[in-house]
Amino acid sequence: MIKMTKVLGTKTLKPALLLMAAMLVAAGCSSGGGNTKAVEVSLDNRYTVDPETPAWQLDKKSETTDLTWYVNADWWNTDFGKDVVTKKIKEDLNINIKFITGDDTKLNTFFAGGDMPDLLTIFDSNSPVVQKAATWALPLNELAEKYDPYFNKVAAADTLNWFQLKDGKTYGYPNYSNTQADYDSGNIPAKTAFVIRKDVYEALGSPDFGTPEAFRKSMSEIKAKFPDMIPFGFNAIGEGTGSLGDALQDFIGVPLETEDGKFYNRNLDEDYLTWLRTLNAVYRDGAISDDSFADDGTGFEEKVKSGKYAAMLLDGTPQQGGNLQIFMSANPGKEYMAVDGPQSTVGHQPTLNQSGITGWMINYITKNCKDPAKAIQIFTYLLSEEGQKLMNYGVEGLTYKSNPDGTVELLPEVKDLQLNNADKFKKDYRMGEFMFFGHDRHKALSKDAFPESIKQMQEWGKGKLKPHFILENINPDQGTPEARGQTAINTNWNTTLVSMIRAKDEAAFDSTLADHKAFLDKNNWSKIVEVRSEKMKANKEKLGIK
Repeated sequence: MIKMTKVLGTKTLKPALLLMAAMLVAAGCSSGGGNTKAVEVSLDNRYTVDPETPAWQLDKKSETTDLTWYVNADWWNTDFGKDVVTKKIKEDLNINIKFITGDDTKLNTFFAGGDMPDLLTIFDSNSPVVQKAATWALPLNELAEKYDPYFNKVAAADTLNWFQLKDGKTYGYPNYSNTQADYDSGNIPAKTAFVIRKDVYEALGSPDFGTPEAFRKSMSEIKAKFPDMIPFGFNAIGEGTGSLGDALQDFIGVPLETEDGKFYNRNLDEDYLTWLRTLNAVYRDGAISDDSFADDGTGFEEKVKSGKYAAMLLDGTPQQGGNLQIFMSANPGKEYMAVDGPQSTVGHQPTLNQSGITGWMINYITKNCKDPAKAIQIFTYLLSEEGQKLMNYGVEGLTYKSNPDGTVELLPEVKDLQLNNADKFKKDYRMGEFMFFGHDRHKALSKDAFPESIKQMQEWGKGKLKPHFILENINPDQGTPEARGQTAINTNWNTTLVSMIRAKDEAAFDSTLADHKAFLDKNNWSKIVEVRSEKMKANKEKLGIK
């Protein structure tokens, strides 16, 4: 590995490793990824299935079931049974879960070695793991029929249909899968906002950020008046584009498709490019820090927690809610607040995105699962009203109370901890975090579901959400020339975006953009657009969109 590092250099090594990992995962899936025959469990002396009763309430299995659950994310909290939420799950289902975390390389070791975990959670709905789930996972519809038909009462039919593979079976179930009905209900809050510290905003006389000229001027004023702050921040870039890619495009309402319904390259939209040129000017004014391009997620969060940024384009406000709350509680009157921020130069309205029907974390029961009956019970339990209330609000009487109007609220001492000690609140209760099957409609049951720090931001976002269903899962299939071209283009765009914002002058900005356009031509872009347009058409047919 040391030799490889020297040959490739540090800048090229990580993409190369990611590509290798993706290839290995694809190979692992194609070889079957573990046993091909599912474990059969007898329900004798345990229970008789009843469509009207969740199986976990019927199961008389006396011994505790030990299950291993792999989550393809290094940051996932692996504790189980110590906090209020997972302790209750452990007791109700008589299970003990050993969580394992990792990245794509570790995921591959399960498929290559055949030693699969009982349950598996991934995030990439376009990955070979999802596309070839029939080779390594158990179909949820068959598990429900055999072990727990109540599952069909708590699972969303639209979501099951969306994840159905060509064999007509559904293997994975996501969290935060929002259907059109969910959007129409108004229960889904926006998760993107342009925020500014209240003390900064007021000290500058409520400045305007709407036009490129006003944005640049306001950032310069912040820099002059608050020299210890970073005037403008954004989510960590990492391997992606932070909040300066899709999030900024949605914020200014870049169209989702061409006028004739085909794939539209939003990265090259002139309205969007105008704002990237503005950010470049702001960077050259010294109002964007170079550190913002280098910070990882932890580095970004530390700056949010300490109020280092005067203003931010923030994507994922619930995920930053704890950090924002820590700053808010320690600095009364200085909390971050949402304002209109950058607006379209051609009159488009914001089209903020949410998790869509594909959701976020996709959960599977593998063919190696030692007790698939117990596993599908976990799915049913966490999807039920009882499970959803537990994950969001804890245990009734212990952490929350129910009101006559059907809403719930946290008990005073729990609310106080949420407001004033976010770290302890997270460790002791874990409410709103253990969200494998979470959904926003259950968060709408209480004003306590989200920390105070983001409620004004969510209020600002009302009426600005628009489903992006047609753009979900439209990447070329893994292993195809178009997929390889897409991967290369994504990597090139990410570096291009950063280089354009950091360009020394407008000529350098234009030259970098021209290089990217040439890169598109050299990497089969027209064919990729064709593939994506076809998949958009299929999405519309699947969802009945005209």
